[in-house]
Amino acid sequence: MAGLATKAIKTRIKSVESTRQITKAMELVATSKLRRAKERAERTRPYHEVLEQAISGLQAALPDKPSPFTQQRPVQKTCYVIIGGDRGLAGGYNANLFRMAAEAMQEGACCVLPVGKKTLEHFARRKYEIVSTYFGVTGSLGIGDCAQIAKLLCEGYADGRFDRVTVLYTEFRSMLSQVPTAEQLLPITVDVGGRQVGGALLEGDPAELVGRIVPLYVSGMLYSAVCEASASEQGARRTAMNAANKNADEIIDTLTLHYNRARQAVITREITEIVSGAEAL
Repeated sequence: MAGLATKAIKTRIKSVESTRQITKAMELVATSKLRRAKERAERTRPYHEVLEQAISGLQAALPDKPSPFTQQRPVQKTCYVIIGGDRGLAGGYNANLFRMAAEAMQEGACCVLPVGKKTLEHFARRKYEIVSTYFGVTGSLGIGDCAQIAKLLCEGYADGRFDRVTVLYTEFRSMLSQVPTAEQLLPITVDVGGRQVGGALLEGDPAELVGRIVPLYVSGMLYSAVCEASASEQGARRTAMNAANKNADEIIDTLTLHYNRARQAVITREITEIVSGAEAL
């Protein structure tokens, strides 16, 4: 029986070691992707700030004729752009985002534009109204895709299909901290208190310029959110895989201790049998 126990323990040790190799490789891949995603997120942050200044400056020139994209109206229906992950094994990354989304959606009628495989699966399974299923992979989303999403959102908002657009994503703060965040995309809240248009000289009708800049602003905000979400996903996966590696090491140490004890018991028993046989002779 002891021999069977040692064999079972040894088999389990090999199984845990194989799992640890996988989680170790995933941690290294996540670390590499995290570095690039973090740099991309930091580069995109100033973009929408400049466009916001431009919109604020243009809106200041339209005190009696606000743009439809900046004018507040009663909210009958909200469109949520929810940017989640494409894969699992990232701790509570997707679960925390979906929990915040569920709380926000209790406020009233809504529709969802999911970004990411896990997000699309989650909300399709719960029978929410889906605006588009085309943008189902976060990892391959570029600035061109964000421009298409922005055009879709701006057209829906202008046509009155929904009265507010909110993006939900996970903000990357540090390697160990990723926080689910909600930001309102439309209508745009601007500060017309004398802000300048980023030092640029703009010519043309201010109302027409606002209509052209708003889709660019929304696409920039979305791309920035996608970059933040990608960095957060890789950070969460790296943390989860690091914890899995530590747990695997602890399990292997415990199993090795049990294996050594079982092996020592077998050796002791065999010595006892040999001594007993020699004394009998």
